[in-house]
Order: sequence, then structure tokens, then C-alpha cells
Amino acid sequence: MCDVDNYDCNEGIILPLINEYTWSKGARTCIYLVGLLWSFLGVAIVADIFMEAIETITSRKKKVKIADPSAEDGYTEVEVVVWNGTVANLTLMALGSSAPEILLAIIEIVGNNFKAGDLGPSTIVGSAAFNLMCITGICIMSVPSPDVRKLRHIKVFAVTAVFSTFAYIWLIIILVVISPDYIDLWEAFCTLLFFPAMVVIAYIADKEYFGKKSTQVADSHLDLEALVKAEDLPEGDIKADKRLILEFLRKLKHEKGYSEKELAQLASYVMEKDKSHSHGWYRRKAIRDFSGTTKLEPSLDPHTKQLLDTLLLTEDVAGSQESFYSKQEYVNKSIIEFAAPGAAVLERDGQVKLTIMRHGKLDRRVVFHVETVDGTAESGSDYIPVKKSMVFEPQQTTQDLEIEIVDDNIWEPDEVFFVRISVEPDQKCVIGKRGICQVVILNDDEPGTIEFEKPSYLFKESCGVARIPVQRVNGADGVLKAKWKTKDISAVAGRDYDESAGEIEFKHGEVEKHIEITINDDMEFEKDENFELILESVSAGAKLGRLQSTVVTIVNDDEFNGFVSRVTNLTNANLDALRTQRNTWAKQFEQAMNVNGGDLESATAFDYVMHFLTFGWKLIFALIPPPTIFNGWLCFVVAISMIGVLTAIIGDLASIFGCLIDLKPAVTAITFVALGTSLPDTFASRTAALQERTADNSIGNVTGSNGVNVFLGLGVSWTVASLYWSAKGKTFEVPAGDLGFSVTIFTVCALVTITLLMLRRYIGLFGGELGGPKGPKIASGVFLVFVWIFYVLMSSFQAYGHIQGF
Repeated sequence: MCDVDNYDCNEGIILPLINEYTWSKGARTCIYLVGLLWSFLGVAIVADIFMEAIETITSRKKKVKIADPSAEDGYTEVEVVVWNGTVANLTLMALGSSAPEILLAIIEIVGNNFKAGDLGPSTIVGSAAFNLMCITGICIMSVPSPDVRKLRHIKVFAVTAVFSTFAYIWLIIILVVISPDYIDLWEAFCTLLFFPAMVVIAYIADKEYFGKKSTQVADSHLDLEALVKAEDLPEGDIKADKRLILEFLRKLKHEKGYSEKELAQLASYVMEKDKSHSHGWYRRKAIRDFSGTTKLEPSLDPHTKQLLDTLLLTEDVAGSQESFYSKQEYVNKSIIEFAAPGAAVLERDGQVKLTIMRHGKLDRRVVFHVETVDGTAESGSDYIPVKKSMVFEPQQTTQDLEIEIVDDNIWEPDEVFFVRISVEPDQKCVIGKRGICQVVILNDDEPGTIEFEKPSYLFKESCGVARIPVQRVNGADGVLKAKWKTKDISAVAGRDYDESAGEIEFKHGEVEKHIEITINDDMEFEKDENFELILESVSAGAKLGRLQSTVVTIVNDDEFNGFVSRVTNLTNANLDALRTQRNTWAKQFEQAMNVNGGDLESATAFDYVMHFLTFGWKLIFALIPPPTIFNGWLCFVVAISMIGVLTAIIGDLASIFGCLIDLKPAVTAITFVALGTSLPDTFASRTAALQERTADNSIGNVTGSNGVNVFLGLGVSWTVASLYWSAKGKTFEVPAGDLGFSVTIFTVCALVTITLLMLRRYIGLFGGELGGPKGPKIASGVFLVFVWIFYVLMSSFQAYGHIQGF
């Protein structure tokens, strides 16, 4: 043990490199703390590369034949991934996220002459506690209310939860019950064998070889269920095609004229964001987001972000009314609003009827107020003002509000006024998005003014018929006729469009008509062409407005297809740039030396700061072979070797730092070291909880990782140590003391956590493992954080002798 009074604390495997015992204690403490934190950054950087190698390995595909009655030979070939998703998550993916803890346990044993240490095993237990309790609690609270995330692969979760709990119960049994304070060779070997047993049983559960199979939606053309599950199909690299880009441009209303680059940026951003990812991807994303490295999602420049805000019609991008009302202030409350944001009424109609609707909570009586507000229309002379209270009875969803319009037979321009809804604070209801309604009074005392709505219109060559709207404003009284004609500009009548002239008729009260012109598709490559549409004259009493002509542009489909092709290619180029496993050595160094991997336009001040702090690590780890070599295996081996070296340094840093501040190794392990190695998983799980539709990638992996930590971390290290001591005719000694007590407390807390998750899944109040109503959600998350604090405090009290252990 270290001598705290002399504070030399020189007991590491590698550190200190020089004799430091003459330095001041404060200086050494500061240096080792900074070194520990900086090393955690290094582990995160190299773990990103390690996960990249694992994703390359597990994404390997093969071709299989599947029954297809529509094919000539009755079969069709599809590509499926070689690795089963569950097996990949419990083996290589779990190893990727748990490598520091596992290697720390192994290195500590070997570096300590095969004697048991406190740091490695305690780090495994402490990391498991933080992962299961804190990460789960954070994920529960992170999902916006009232949204819910449920585990999809509940059978796999059940298997890993049982095995992870059993893993720690098994530790108690072999440390305290069977052979107290000693680990026999068979005990260590069984600990290691439980790992493949867990993988096999989880695979069986994933394939649903026992129990009732979940219902799957059959493919209408291919009998995919005959040979493979949907989860076995490769996640793959999503690609944009012309059909998808055309649909995307349609939603964008492409006539706004954004550049091809901006459209491609936005398309790639939306496609990548909507894609389902593995937990490993989210872990790498979290690491890259806080380290100033190349991002795994496309970055948007400010202009393109503004374009994103215009996509109000795309539910997936800008949200819908339903997502608006999922905000917490609208949960469990009555929502009152107008059925439409605006209404128009002819002056001669005498009144306008507005519908007020209520949704949300309907089981209470609600009193609300409506009031008219002048715009260009004046109360009294143009309409009769309203200011009154109205009532929604329980279960009532609509109310009609009638406002009288004054018909004065005097010509006036079209005028507007507004109607506003308000509620008292004690009514337990809120005003929705349409709390104000605009009413337009259309003057009908004059025939009106005829004009086009816009100065130009755009139509594709293949549209067949162009329909151009003509408006009647400032009056709608009587029947009105207007004559129109076309005039060539660059388009030629008879070839590009049918030369036309004619007359449109507005009946009494009608305010809009359409002129239809046939567009000819000559199937030849041409530039965009246009012609002019002119309003020549109108009936007596009426007049022509400001826009008496409009330009109609015919967009050539060949050029439009070229535009779509260019946007498609740019989109795919953006998506390809995110596939970092295709990097070369030169590309790795280029990305390591530049903020955001060279994407300076979207780099933030935080990116620059973190790039400065991690620059050294990035350069060192750029030496690791890219995963394109030998299908990722060479990268895998070199990366895990570097993690091993760095883990050994972290072990020394943590031990010496704990010694300097008089913190026992077991307590250092369950606090500083456990938190440092678990932070990337924390950010990854939270991001997955927000972006994924299920809870599998946020909390579904936690139990698997906890089991893998014990079965591999302690299984391998204890098996090696047991073999060593067996060869010497002795038994491997592992004092139960601090470790046995910590494991016992953790096991109790783990059972409480898993029980809470199952209650949240099957009790209607919660709706699922993550999210749900705000109150129960916050209560669940805070409770789990306090469970973790309880574990840390109890383990620490026992380590310092305040509580009697084993």
C-alpha cells in the first residue's frame, strides 16, 4: 500500500517514469488528475477507431438465394450480413465499448505478478453500476414527453438481463460461499464459459427458436421469412436515387431556387438522420461530437439550416401538428383553437361562422373567451364586434361562433379583422397553434378587379396542361368576363404549347378562376422556354389590376432530369464521405490534423477547443491501419493493442492519483475510473434514446455489456492467474472484502433497476421503458440516479471500515 504520509505513491506498473517523490503533493495531484482526464480522451479517440474496425468486420455480407415465384428460376439473390446482429452486439460490439474495463482487469493481474488487485474488478462493477442505473435513468428522462421508447427485442434483453444479474450473483457465490477469498481454476474457467453460453442463448432468443414468434409483415414479392429475418438484412449504406430526390424536391417546393449543393446537403442530412443505427454508431457519434473530429452526420451551413426551417410540410423534418402538441405544456390538458387560421366572407353574406375546436383532455368543463380585434376592418361599420365567454361541456369538441358582417352597399377594398381566444389560468386548458383567426371581408359592391396572382409560373414540359389562376379582388358583384391571349417569348406556339386565346367568366360571388393551356412534350433536349399570358380586357364596370400579364416558363424535363441526377450524385457523395471505414492512411492523417476532419464551415468554437486538446491523440492513432485493410482485422488488432497500453497507463494514473488524495483503489475505481470509461456510452445512449424509435440501442445493450465485463474481464484474468498459481501448486487468492460487498450491493440495486424497467413496460401509467408522462418519467430517472449514489456511498463506507463487510 502507498504511504500517504510520505506521499511518494510510486506503485504503478508503468508510471512514474521519473522519480517524483521530491515534488510537492499538490503539484503531483494536479498533474495526475489532468493526465487521467486527458487519458480518458485518448481512450475515447482510439475506441472510436476500434469501433470503426468492428463495424467493418460485422458489416461483411454474403449472397443468399430466396424463393421468388416471379423470377425465372424461382429464386432471387439478396445480400445479407454474415454476422447476426445480436451476436455482433454481445461479442465484438460489447468488446468495443467495454475494452478499457476488460483490459484493465487483465493488465492489473499480469502486471501485479498474477496477484489480485482492487482497481480492475472494482472498475468493472462500478462501470456496470453507472451503466445500468445512471445511463438508464438519463435515457428515461431524455425522451420528450409524452413520447415512449420500448424494447423491441424483449427476449434478447431478458436473456442478457438474467445473465448479467447472474454474473454478479456468481461472483458472490465463488468469492464468499464456495471458496471464500480464493478462486479455484474451475470457478475461473466457468466464469469464462458463461460468456459463450450467454451469446448462444441470446442468439436462440433472437431467432425465436423457442416460444411464440412475433408477427412479421410478409413481403408481397419475396418470401424473406423462409430463410432470413429482416434484422439479418444488412444495414448497408443508404443511397439516394432519382425517385427519392424527386420526391424530396417536391416536398421542398423546388421553385424557391436553392443551389444544388444546398439541396444535396439537406437530402443527405435527412436520409442519414432517418436511418436506424447500431449502438456502436451512436457511441462513435458521441465521441466525434465532443472531440472535434469528422462528424458521422452531415453538417448544415447556416443557409441550408434556414432551408430546413421551410420544410413545414414534411412531417419527418420540421415536425407536424401532432409533434407540436406532444410538448409537455399540452399533455393532459384541454387544447382550444380555431379549426382554421383564416376565413373569407362576402360582405353580402351578412355573417361569418367560425368553428372552435377542442381536443386533448375532454373530461372537464372549460370556460373560454373570444374577442374581435380590428384590422383594416373597423368594428361597428364593417362588422359587429364580439366579446363574450363560451363554454365547452365535458366531452364536447366543437363550438360555432357567428359574427355579423355589415353590408353597407358602399365600395371598399377587401378588409380584415381578427378573432382571438383566451382562457383563464385556472381553467387547466391551453390555447393551441391557431389561437387567432383572420377574417377577410370580400367587398361585393363592385364587379371587382381582375389580375394574376404572381408575375411568373413554372411548369414541367411533361405536365400536359398548365393551369394558371386568375384572381378577382376588391369586389365580387355580378357576372364578369375577361379576355386573355398568349404571346411567344422563347417558346413557340404550336410547337411548345398550343397557342390560345379565350374568355373566362366569373359568376356572382366567384373570386378565382383558372386558364388552362396545353403544354407539348416534344421529347427533345431544349433549354427552358417561356411565353407570356396576357389579360386583354374585362367587362364594363370592372378593371384590370396591377398584374395584367404573367410569364409561363416550361422547364425541359431533360434538363430537369440532369438537375435531379446532379443533386442525386452530390447527395451520394455526401453520404459516402460519412463512410469513414473507407478511409486511407493519408485521409486519416488529413482528418486528424484538421478540425472536424476539414469541415471548417460547420466547426464551432467547442470543436476548436476539443481539437486542440485531442490533437496529440489524433496524430498518434492516425498511425493505426485503416479498416479497409484485411476487412478491418488489422485495424482491430492494432487498435486493441493501443487500448491495452493506454489502459495500463490509466490504471497507474488512477492508482497514484487515488493514493495522493488518500482515496482507496476500490473507491477510485467505482468513481473516477468508472465514470471516465462510461461517459462515451452515456452520450451514445442518450442520443439513441432521442433518435431511435425503440429502446434497444439506448438501454438494450447495457445488460449485455455488464455481463460481458464479468465473463471476459474477470473470466480471462482470473483464468490466467488461476493457471499460474495452479502450476505452482497454490490457489489464486482474491480477498472477498471490498469486492464481495460491492458486488452484493450492486446486485440488489441491479434487481431494483430491472424491476423498475419491467414495471414501466407493463404498467399503463408509464407506457414503456423510456419516456412517458413527465412526472413519472422524472421520478423514475431521479430514483435510478439515487440508487447509483446509494451504491457508491455504501461501497465507499465499507471500504473505509464504516460498514462491516465480508
